[in-house]
Formats: sequence, structure tokens, C-alpha cells
Amino acid sequence: MQVERIDHIVLTVENIERSCTFYAAVLGMEIIEFAGQRKALKFGRQKINLHQKGNEFEPKATHPLPGTIDLCLLTLETMDEITSHLEQHEIKILEGPVRRTGATGTLQSVYFRDPDGNLLELSTPC
Repeated sequence: MQVERIDHIVLTVENIERSCTFYAAVLGMEIIEFAGQRKALKFGRQKINLHQKGNEFEPKATHPLPGTIDLCLLTLETMDEITSHLEQHEIKILEGPVRRTGATGTLQSVYFRDPDGNLLELSTPC
């Protein structure tokens, strides 16, 4: 067996509409609807499925909770463009820009939180 890539992850949130608004406005993700009224955030060849806390789709993680993920997302923008964009959306940068090690090499990263308290890292390759 050889895993090629991540297709999707599931994010448990307090409020699906609030999360959709945040991820679309701040990170440019496309809001899609699938399998009836389920919502996901699409970007590139991946997506983030959203589960409403207390109303998760089965099967699910053993203890799904909002604010429990630490997610690194790569972008093609420069670090100046990233920090400026976050400031325009009044997003507090917790740390960065700092150098980090990613899956394929060195990254320049900034850290901030989504509405549920999940830690998001926006990175650009060095």
C-alpha cells in the first residue's frame, strides 16, 4: 500500500455557516454542498467536510470537538501578501512569520485561529 495524498479531512464546528463565511472570506475556499445538505470547503484537489457539533455524520472520530485541529495550508502568495490579507480581515496573528519544516522542505509560516479556535498555519515554501 502507498498513500498518495489527503483527499479530505473533517472539521467539527460550532456553527457551519460561520465557518463557511470565515474560510471563504479569509482563505478563499469554495463552499460546496453535497449529499443532500452537507457542506464542505473546497480548495485545489482537497476539501474540508464540515460537521455540526452534536450532529456529526456517522462514522465519526471518537471524540469530535470544535477547536481541536492544527492545520497547515500552503499558499503561493508572499509572506507580505499573507500578513496584509490577514490584517485586512482583522485576523490576529499569533506567531510569525517564522521558519518551519514542512512535508517537502522549509516553510515561512504565520499562525492564527479560526472562529472555533482551531490553529491555522498559512505557509509559503522558502
